[in-house]
Amino acid sequence: MHKGIAIKRELKQAADAAENVTNSRTLELLARAGFAASGILHLLVGAIAIRLAFGGTGNADFSGAVAELATQPAGPFLLWASFAACAALALWQVSDAIFDYNHLPTKEKAGKKAKAGAQALVFAGLALTLMSFATGTGSGGDNQKTASDLTIAVMKAPGGVALLVLLGVGIAVTGVVYGIRGVKKSFEKHLVMPASPSARTAVTVLGVTGYVAKGTVLLLTGLLIAIATLQAHPEDSTGLDGGLRALRDQPFGIYLLAAVGAGLICYGVFMMVRAKLAKMNR
Repeated sequence: MHKGIAIKRELKQAADAAENVTNSRTLELLARAGFAASGILHLLVGAIAIRLAFGGTGNADFSGAVAELATQPAGPFLLWASFAACAALALWQVSDAIFDYNHLPTKEKAGKKAKAGAQALVFAGLALTLMSFATGTGSGGDNQKTASDLTIAVMKAPGGVALLVLLGVGIAVTGVVYGIRGVKKSFEKHLVMPASPSARTAVTVLGVTGYVAKGTVLLLTGLLIAIATLQAHPEDSTGLDGGLRALRDQPFGIYLLAAVGAGLICYGVFMMVRAKLAKMNR
């Protein structure tokens, strides 16, 4: 009995210590920098998309964006700094998923914890991509083949087809959610909006444009995964880069791709602004 109580006390103390660490000012600053790092990557993806629209080259996904970042002056420093920032933001989101929202009703609490967990996975993925390039093991030159090979491997696994269709539908639905969030301006509730009317308008315009553009990209990517899987053409499932290239092949696709690229640049700038304005207090 006493041993069990002691173990519970020690576990609670460990959990409290972990929560205190994740609530530290240092981690908050690094997590804010994570928003900025994500913004830079989105900005680069948008720039690559515009370049593709007008006949240029590049891979319009995050691996391609990180590859571009690596070629900049002080590239290794930028890669490691961005890795640390994205890793910190992933940890912050994990902390939200574990320790936060416990005062809310069960259904709302579960939704917010799930969202925080999903965000943690996204930023952890960005951190891993950045680390792979920083250590010299990453490559931005063969992303479409990698996505296709992964799709083929999953399709051959038991239940793989259903899993990929669900994944594609999930990404597409996430895209719709992003678009709705942009149109409804619901992102504003997560920010401390500036007092200046012109600055508030600028943040709102960046947010609306950026969220709609990102939603469009996610919708295209999800649909491409689901359709390629259902039609048994895994080679067509080429991720974010493939989704943007597919958009380019549509009527007026050059202009649509350029517009989406510009929107992603707006989203990138918005994320950099979010680094300053985000409500981080729990």
